[in-house]
Amino acid sequence: MANKKENTPININPQAEIVESALFDEGIYKNIREILEAARNRAYAALSREMVMAYWSIGKQVFEITGGRAEYGELVIHKLSQRLTKDYGNGFSERNIKYMRQVYEAFPNSADACAELSWSHLRVLSQIERADIRELYVKECIEGRWSVRQLERQVHSFYVQRLLASQDKEAVRQDALETETGITPYDVIKDPYVLEFAGIKQDKKFRETDLEKALVSNLEDFMLELGKGFCLQGRQVRISYDAATHHYVDLVFYNHLLKCFVLIDLKTGKLTHADVGQMDFYVRYYDGEVKGKDDNPTIGIILCENKSDVIVKYSVLSDNKNLFASKYMLYLPTEAELKAELLKEKERLEAELKLK
Repeated sequence: MANKKENTPININPQAEIVESALFDEGIYKNIREILEAARNRAYAALSREMVMAYWSIGKQVFEITGGRAEYGELVIHKLSQRLTKDYGNGFSERNIKYMRQVYEAFPNSADACAELSWSHLRVLSQIERADIRELYVKECIEGRWSVRQLERQVHSFYVQRLLASQDKEAVRQDALETETGITPYDVIKDPYVLEFAGIKQDKKFRETDLEKALVSNLEDFMLELGKGFCLQGRQVRISYDAATHHYVDLVFYNHLLKCFVLIDLKTGKLTHADVGQMDFYVRYYDGEVKGKDDNPTIGIILCENKSDVIVKYSVLSDNKNLFASKYMLYLPTEAELKAELLKEKERLEAELKLK
């Protein structure tokens, strides 16, 4: 029998070591990273541009259809909002459709110029009444690559007026640049309006800790199990105060027996006046922007849990307190019931976490 030859490694590709070394070359990685970043930036910019062009065009159609007929315009916007919200989501509230019309009215001949800015920028700019001042803000915003918050800050501080009055215009511009870093393409994809337009569901997990998330889930089940007309409308429902300020309500229900929305917000730590004021804002927003003409006033519930206690507070606007006491409490859980449920679930969850 022939002796077996020892297996010796054969380098079938003498360039292998060179190629392997090149793959880890920092310069090549940097080049590939630049390719990806440039592609992403173009994609983000294209998405923002298409969204702006679409909303500008919608605003144009609404403006041309409604003209100066206020009552007819309200009816058209209401019907459009109902159907578009059903088909495309929350980005088409009556308030947002009115913004689309407002943006078109502010920039009737500037569709291309509008597309250089985000929708959130345009919402802010459309509220500036003087066209000459507005155009200067557009120019400065594009050249300075301002974020939405930066634009709002400059508008509120009369930046353009200060610029026109100043002998040292570069100093004023430099001061604006130092206030905040400018917008980046990644900011576009984080904008809730862009996510809605693209049909991308927002990841809500980052807004809740594990314990808070579990408590909210339990509250959802508890309200639905009451069997008194509750229907869940959504979790972490966004409310936009302006183009750059977004709030999220933990749970939104609609009660078919009471014909009203019920908003629930879970807070951790000590209950503050700011928490109460925020819920009052949510209630006023729903009454003014969301509820129908035949709906009853919105009710808010604040649940505040800390290490030692749980506080439950109903938020009812002063002119609705009689209705709340006489009718609403026939179908809503009492503060004591909500407190007992939250305490029980909190203790159970904390015990489970200790075992892990």
